[in-house]
Amino acid sequence: MQQDDDGTSGSSRVEAFSDGVFAIAITLLILDIKVPKVAPDQHLWSALGQQWPSYAAYVVSFLVIGIIWLNHHTMFGYVARVDRGLVVINLLLLLVVAAIPWPTALMAEYLRDDPASHDAAVVYSSVMVLVAITYVALWWWATRTDRLLYPDVNYTRARATRGRFALGLVVYPVTVVLALISAPLTLAVHGLLAGYYAFNQVAIPRARST
Repeated sequence: MQQDDDGTSGSSRVEAFSDGVFAIAITLLILDIKVPKVAPDQHLWSALGQQWPSYAAYVVSFLVIGIIWLNHHTMFGYVARVDRGLVVINLLLLLVVAAIPWPTALMAEYLRDDPASHDAAVVYSSVMVLVAITYVALWWWATRTDRLLYPDVNYTRARATRGRFALGLVVYPVTVVLALISAPLTLAVHGLLAGYYAFNQVAIPRARST
């Protein structure tokens, strides 16, 4: 990635690489849903129904990764250039996103088994805490100065959104505590949080062209 004299470069390659990681991670989720083995005295519909934890974990994690990608795409709509720090933090975010299929598989396997379900939910929620940390760090780094943003982006308003982005640093640790109470409820809350972030994107004013 060729850099300019100020140590920055265009953001397009970072976006393209990130999109590839998101696509692979979201595709890997389906691999955990297996074709059920049907006993001689069992109907296929019954065997399919018994796999509901796999379906639930798949749908929630699909939403989670999808919304992370959507908001990542929105964020880079304001970021024109990247420096080494932003690239490194983005890699850390992708490191965590790529790992989401694993705690998803844990939830699918142990969602109905206590106390293992609580342990699986703690792991799942802990990964989401890491997502929140790296995502917030990415935006904070991008808005340290205005040199990485598009010239028409209102820098003051961009910095003001930092607190809103940091909401996840409060909410997701709560889900770790909730995991000790109910794993299915924890999974449902993560689904609701994904829905919240889908319809509550941060919009930053841009200067009108003359």
